[in-house]
Amino acid sequence: MNQPSNVDSQEVSKFDRVAQLWWDPAGKMGMLHVINPLRSQFTFDHADVNGKRVVDVGCGGGILTETLAQAGADVVGIDQSELTLEVAKQHAAKSGLTIDYRIQTVEELAEKEAGTYDVVTCLEMIEHVPDPAAIIAACARLLKPGGHAIFSTINRSFKAWLFAIIGGEYVMRILPRGTHQYEKLVRPTELRSWSEAAGLTWLRSASLMFNPLTKKFRVAHGKEDVNYMMSFVKKS
Repeated sequence: MNQPSNVDSQEVSKFDRVAQLWWDPAGKMGMLHVINPLRSQFTFDHADVNGKRVVDVGCGGGILTETLAQAGADVVGIDQSELTLEVAKQHAAKSGLTIDYRIQTVEELAEKEAGTYDVVTCLEMIEHVPDPAAIIAACARLLKPGGHAIFSTINRSFKAWLFAIIGGEYVMRILPRGTHQYEKLVRPTELRSWSEAAGLTWLRSASLMFNPLTKKFRVAHGKEDVNYMMSFVKKS
């Protein structure tokens, strides 16, 4: 089987190696559990998911996906790591949640189910693919008119290199080494430009601000710093 053109097999392998760690709050993926309530609330602030059709693009082990399901969403989770999706399926079953997990690219999903989703979430994913603009365009195609898209990623800046890569991966080790490559990081101007070209209207930005002394995050609304989030609505 040929690998989809917008999938980096080396990136998928990174997540295969940590597949069994997704649901260990004390492990190498533990920071995702810390920030999930903040990212989830940002999503809920901009989109009502209860009873709505939602797709979590690059869902990983399902930390956000399960939160969406618990909030009443009819959720599809897609990813390219088969090992990680198996972990996600097993955890959802243990939690009594019904989630449709699929090994599928967002481009493939958009070909089959364009215009059928109320909300698309794509968090910490676009910095791991060869063509992030194509991911955003596919996310936009999935949305119904008036539907909402939530993206999060890491800024391509000196501060992000220093804090997210050097500090986060090598000094404090709150993420596995090699998780991010600086040249693949995404500037806020790029994310807005790609989204607008795909027919999405920007609503709001916010950043997750980390305090290294307390090891806690807070949300800074209106700020586009190291780890930032954006919400968009699809034009009617």
